[in-house]
Amino acid sequence: MKVRTCKNLFFIFLILFCSVSVCEAQKHKRNVRNPERQLFGKTLNTKTVKYRESPSVVRAKKKQAANQKKLDKEYDDYVKESRKRAVKIQSPEVQDRMLENRKEADKKYKEKKKKRTESSKKAGRKYK
Repeated sequence: MKVRTCKNLFFIFLILFCSVSVCEAQKHKRNVRNPERQLFGKTLNTKTVKYRESPSVVRAKKKQAANQKKLDKEYDDYVKESRKRAVKIQSPEVQDRMLENRKEADKKYKEKKKKRTESSKKAGRKYK
């Protein structure tokens, strides 16, 4: 009886040893997540296609960009001139008051911006 239990134990250990070695052999197999790669050996062509535009299209785009830049510059110049004219047509007392108001508004804007950056720094430190 003792011999029979030893034989049974031997067979159980043999079966366990063989199953572990099979599992280890599969473990080292390359893990393929992409099914296309598993089927075909490589992925399908996913490159982005590069194309060149015709020279006339490139020229038209450059011309349009230059025209837009010119229009923006003209608009900025117009705004500057209209502001200067708005101040110039006023009486001297009003001109002084307008300049003071502008200085005061710039000062308030700088203070508000400084306060906003300081408060954002504190909030950033709070959540780091």
